[in-house]
Amino acid sequence: MSEVQNKSIEDIISLVKQKKRWADTKLIIKAYNYAKEKHGTQCRKSGEPYIIHPVQVAYILADIGLDEATICAALLHDVVEDTEVTHEDLVRDFGEEIATMVAGVTKLGELRYQASTEERQVENYRKMFLAMGKDIRVIIIKLADRLHNLRTLKYLRRDRQIANAKETMELYAPLANRLGIYSLKWELEDLAFKYLYPEEYRELVAGIDKKREERLQFIEKIMDDIRGQLKKQRIEAEVTGRAKHLYSIYRKMKRDNKTLDQIYDLFALRILVNSVKDCYAALGVVHEMYSPMPGRFKDYIAVPKPNMYQSIHTTLLGEKGTPFEVQIRTWEMHRIAEYGIAAHWAYKEANYGKKGKQVVTVTKDKLAWLRETLEWQQDMKDPQEFLNTLKTELFEDEVYVFTPKGKILVLPRDATPIDFAYNIHEEIGNHMVGCKINSKMMPIITKLQSGDIVEIMTSDSQKGPSRDWLKFIKTTKAKSKIQSWFKKEQRSENIEKGKDLIDKEIKRIGISHDELFKQDYINAALDRYKFKNLEDMYASVGFGAISQVKIISRMLEEYRKSHKEENIEQKIEELTTKRKNVKPSSTGVVVKGIDNCLVKLSKCCNPVPGDNIIGYITKGRGVSVHRTDCVNVKDLLKEEDRIIDVYWYTEKAASYNVDITVFANDRSGLLADVIQVLSNLKTKLMGLNSKATKEHIATIEITIEVENIEELNKVLKELRKVDSVYEVTRKK
Repeated sequence: MSEVQNKSIEDIISLVKQKKRWADTKLIIKAYNYAKEKHGTQCRKSGEPYIIHPVQVAYILADIGLDEATICAALLHDVVEDTEVTHEDLVRDFGEEIATMVAGVTKLGELRYQASTEERQVENYRKMFLAMGKDIRVIIIKLADRLHNLRTLKYLRRDRQIANAKETMELYAPLANRLGIYSLKWELEDLAFKYLYPEEYRELVAGIDKKREERLQFIEKIMDDIRGQLKKQRIEAEVTGRAKHLYSIYRKMKRDNKTLDQIYDLFALRILVNSVKDCYAALGVVHEMYSPMPGRFKDYIAVPKPNMYQSIHTTLLGEKGTPFEVQIRTWEMHRIAEYGIAAHWAYKEANYGKKGKQVVTVTKDKLAWLRETLEWQQDMKDPQEFLNTLKTELFEDEVYVFTPKGKILVLPRDATPIDFAYNIHEEIGNHMVGCKINSKMMPIITKLQSGDIVEIMTSDSQKGPSRDWLKFIKTTKAKSKIQSWFKKEQRSENIEKGKDLIDKEIKRIGISHDELFKQDYINAALDRYKFKNLEDMYASVGFGAISQVKIISRMLEEYRKSHKEENIEQKIEELTTKRKNVKPSSTGVVVKGIDNCLVKLSKCCNPVPGDNIIGYITKGRGVSVHRTDCVNVKDLLKEEDRIIDVYWYTEKAASYNVDITVFANDRSGLLADVIQVLSNLKTKLMGLNSKATKEHIATIEITIEVENIEELNKVLKELRKVDSVYEVTRKK
C-alpha cells in the first residue's frame, strides 16, 4: 500500500470549493488557525507537528463531501482532549453544533478495545452509540480519525499496532460498512490487515504483483469487448476495472481454503450508466456475451441494502472458464456506494446566502438499525452479551422478505417469522399465534429465506410471547421487545426464575448457598451491575438481561479475596474443570466423565480428528458426535441438558469417512484427473458420483477415508489445483 501524502489547509479549501461553491471557507480557515495555535509545539509519535493529523482527518471528510461544520469539528477534534481549551470555549468561538461534535469525538477518543477488559469498556461503547444517535457525523469524524491513525501506525509500538488494528477490524470497519461508506471501509480493512497479519499481507502483495500484468491483460480485453457491445446497443457507459481489496482476497482464501492461484476474480469490472433502465440493458448485454455462474447473481437495485447500497452483481465465465465479477450501477448509485450516508449530507441550495442553521436531508429510516441499537442497549446489563449483540448487528448477513402487500423487510440471516412480526410492530409480535410463508402454514420458528412472503396471524386471546422464542429469534429488536414484556408483565415470575437460575449455578460450582450469599458478596454484584436491590437482580436474571454466570462470577471475586489462604482458585478449578482419565471409544472420541460409553460419529457432518466437536446424548443410542459447524448443531443446542463435552483422544489412530463436493467447468478428462490426485495422495476412495448440467458445470461428490483434519485439508488443497476446478467443499 503506497504512502499517503499529507494534505494542507489549502488543499482542503480547494476541495471544498470544488464540491460546494457556496461553502463558508472563512469558518474552516478560522478553525484551522485556532487548532494550530492551541496545539502549538505538540508533536505526534512520528515527530511531525500535531496539526498535521487534524488537517488530514478534515481532508478525508472534505473528500467525501461533508459540510463545513463537520470539517471544522475535525480540525478541532483533539483540542479539548490535548490542550487547555474547554467545551465552553468552543461553544463561544464556534457555536453549539461544532462544539457538540467535538465533545462526541473526544468521548470516543477515550475508547480502548481489549478483549480481556471487555466488561470495563462496555460503557464506552454505550457512549459511542449515544453520541451517534444524537449526530451521526460524530462517528464519521471518528472513522476518518481512525483511518489517518492507521496510515501512520508504523510509528507506534507493536502491541499498540495490534490493539488499534484489532479494534478497527472488529468495530470501525463494520461501522463504516453499516453506514455504507465503502471508500473508508476498504482502506480501514486493508491497513488493519497489514498490521494484524504482516507476513500474510506481504506474501499476498508479492503474489498479486507477480501475476498483475497477466491479469490486467485478461481484464483489459474483456473491458474492450464489453465497451464495443455497449456502444453497438447505444448504451452510454463507462467501463472500468479495479483490483479487489487485499483483505477481501485474503478472507476469500481463508474461507474457501484456496491459494492465490485459485482466486481468479482478483479484478472486478464496473459499468457506470445514466439510468436504472440502462443498468438492466447493460446486464442483458454482458449475459449474452458471457455465461453467468449459477448462484452468483445479486440485484441490489431492486432490493437495496439497508446501508443504501444499490448495484447489480454478476459473476461471468471468460475464456477457459476463468470467472470474473461485473458490477453495474448508475452514477448516483456509485456516489452513494462510495460515501454511503455521507452522500446524503447535502445542503439545500435555497439556504445559500442565508443566515441560521442549514437543513440536512437524510433519507428516512436509513438509521433504523441505530435507533434499535439504542433501544436494546438500555436494559442490557451483561457486558459480554452487549458486545456479542453489537458485533452481530454489525456483521450479520441479511435476507429480504415481503409482507402480503409487497413491502420489503430486511432481516438477519436465519431470522424467523417471530422476528418478522416484531419488526412490523410490538403488539403483532406479542399476540402472534401462527404464520403463513408463501401462503402455506408453517412453524413460527422456520428460518426465512430471501423472497419469502410472510403473513402473521394474531389473536387477542394470546396473552403474550413465550420464553422459548428467545432461543430461536435473531433480531435484537424482537429480543428487546420480548424481554421488555416479561420484565413488565411477569416481575414476580422473573424473580422466582432468577432465584432458581442462581441457585443452580451455585450448586454447579459446588459452593454452598450460605457460604457465598453473604451481604459483602451480594453488594459487590449489585454495585457492579447497578441494581437497586436483590429483587431487581433476580428479576434481571429471570427475564434474561444478564446471565446468572456473570452475577456469581462477580460474587466469587469477592469470595476469593477473603479466602486467599484456602486457595479457593484451586478448589473452584477442581470442581468445574477436572477431567477424569477415561478410555477412548472405538471412534477415537473421549466422552468427558463417562467410561465405556457407546459413541457414534454423526453421518450428517462426518467429524475427523482435528475438527472442533460436541456430543449429544441420544435416547438409547449413546452419544452422537457432531462438528461444531454442523448444520444440525443449532437444533441440538435447544436441548442444552443433552449436550456433553467430548474430545479427540490424540493417541488413537483410526480412519474416518468424509464427504466432499468438487465444482468445476466440465471438460474431457476431468474425472480422471480428480481420481489421479486421490491416487497420488494414496487416499482411499470410498464412493463417487458425478453429474454435469446443460451449462457445462460439473459436480463430483466423493467419499474418502482420512485419519485427521490435516490429511483432509491436503486433499482439498490438491483437488483445487486441478484444471477447471473452481470450488471444493466439505459436506457440513
